[in-house]
Amino acid sequence: MAWNEPGNNGNGNDKDKDPWGGGRKGGGDQGPPDIDEVIRNLTKKFNSLFGGSGSGGSSSTGSSSAGGGGLSAGLIAGLVAVVAVIWAFMGFYIVDEAERGVVLRFGKVLDLTVQPGLHWNPPLIDEVNLVNVSELNAKTYENRAMLTTDENIIDIAVTVQYRILDPVKYVIAVQDPELSLDNASESAIRHVVGGNFMDQILTTGRDRIADDVQDRLQDYMNVYNTGIAVSQVNVVDAQPPDAVRPAFDDVIRAREDEQRAQNQAEQYSNQIIPEARGEAQRRIEQANAYKEEVIAQATGDASRFEQLLTEYLKAPEVTRQRLYIDSIEDVMTASSKIMVDVEGGNNMLFLPLDKLMEQNATAFDLNDSSTTQDLRNLADQLAPFLPAPTSANSVDRSRLPTTGRGIR
Repeated sequence: MAWNEPGNNGNGNDKDKDPWGGGRKGGGDQGPPDIDEVIRNLTKKFNSLFGGSGSGGSSSTGSSSAGGGGLSAGLIAGLVAVVAVIWAFMGFYIVDEAERGVVLRFGKVLDLTVQPGLHWNPPLIDEVNLVNVSELNAKTYENRAMLTTDENIIDIAVTVQYRILDPVKYVIAVQDPELSLDNASESAIRHVVGGNFMDQILTTGRDRIADDVQDRLQDYMNVYNTGIAVSQVNVVDAQPPDAVRPAFDDVIRAREDEQRAQNQAEQYSNQIIPEARGEAQRRIEQANAYKEEVIAQATGDASRFEQLLTEYLKAPEVTRQRLYIDSIEDVMTASSKIMVDVEGGNNMLFLPLDKLMEQNATAFDLNDSSTTQDLRNLADQLAPFLPAPTSANSVDRSRLPTTGRGIR
């Protein structure tokens, strides 16, 4: 039978009470249990767990209040200890070899940067920012439709390599240093490209353009106090727009042909000029040698004349005859005709030596020394032209000259 059914209210029986411990069913203390009673029961149970008194279920209100105060103090102490351990553990951190730490204490940056190693800073009080200062970062910027100074349009791709030089400025001075680098790179590239001609950008001016972009970009980074150092700037690609690229390719090929022709001309020039200089030097040396030869010969002739003058003063007649004979020998040596004086008469024998040489088809040079056999052959050829030998005018071959100096 249920507790609230009629007739279930016996005398002095607990069955007449409701499950929440109230009075009898028909009494004036009926209703749900008091919330304070439930809280007191829970407090007793927690107090027994943390060392408090868990007995005395029917204790007074004052003792229950004291037990609840003991529970709160122990629980709070334990929670504080746990939180303190967790807070202290969260303060440890490691800085790598390539990194540096920037510490902010209540928003104010500390003077010294944190070096590599294990460190501790109070969490929630200090804010640690780790910055890699050794890594070489790189970004590529592809700029489309940039205008040059000669009003042409070009597409260019530039790679920027940079390092973080000052971690404090990198963290504090600028809110977003990477965004500042992007905007500054875009501005520097457009400024440099706008100040150069398209031909320079496409051909031989890339290195100079990269240097100009690097200098201008570094100036921007210094003005912004970003702490970034630009290491190198490279022009990766520079092309005209797709619509006009074939025409520019033709222009580039024509320039390459021009450069090749210039190289060939320079090669020919480098070959001819040394040869011409050598030939000029050879002629100069020959002229100097001829000069020395003429001077030496003139000096010798002057000395010989002085010596002849001395001899002439001593014996004029003999010297005059000797000079005459030498002169005649020099003149007759260069002649191809010979006059022979025949003894015993006033007739002179003319020998056409040039005709004889043509008939024999052999050259006979009177300036060269001849052998005895050659002279005998010559005498045999001259025999028909000579008169018949007599006792008065016979020709003795032994009197024929043995040199080409002439025949008398």
